[in-house]
Amino acid sequence: MRLTKFTDLALRVTMRLAVVDTAVAPTSREVAESVAAPYTHVAKVVSRLQHLGVVEARRGRGGGLEITSAGRRASVGRLVRELEGSGEVVGCEDSPPCPLRAACRLRAALRDAQEAFYASLDPLTIQDLVGDPARPGLVNLLMPARR
Repeated sequence: MRLTKFTDLALRVTMRLAVVDTAVAPTSREVAESVAAPYTHVAKVVSRLQHLGVVEARRGRGGGLEITSAGRRASVGRLVRELEGSGEVVGCEDSPPCPLRAACRLRAALRDAQEAFYASLDPLTIQDLVGDPARPGLVNLLMPARR
């Protein structure tokens, strides 16, 4: 299974925010630069993460982005499910519909495999992704040098 670019970017943004010093709330532009993604894409991702309660965004002077405590505890499996949506792995109903769909076992097997993939991510939290021993490396990779 391959994650969408949106989900990949959302996980990178969330991890970036999880390793930031809580006294410094980076802007969307700073986050976009540090995860090597276009600002417009990061803005859309941040909006979705806000809706999910993972990120808090404050506008104006002293504003910026911050991961919420719920975001730190969020299950990676739940987050990926939410971001990926409920779509099927294969497009049996696409136009034209697959002529084998009435007797095919592949669709159910792929649905089971997709759920097993998500279930394997369920015990993992965002905090687990950024904890030691990965934390120092992530901090060095993701934090732009302060001028």
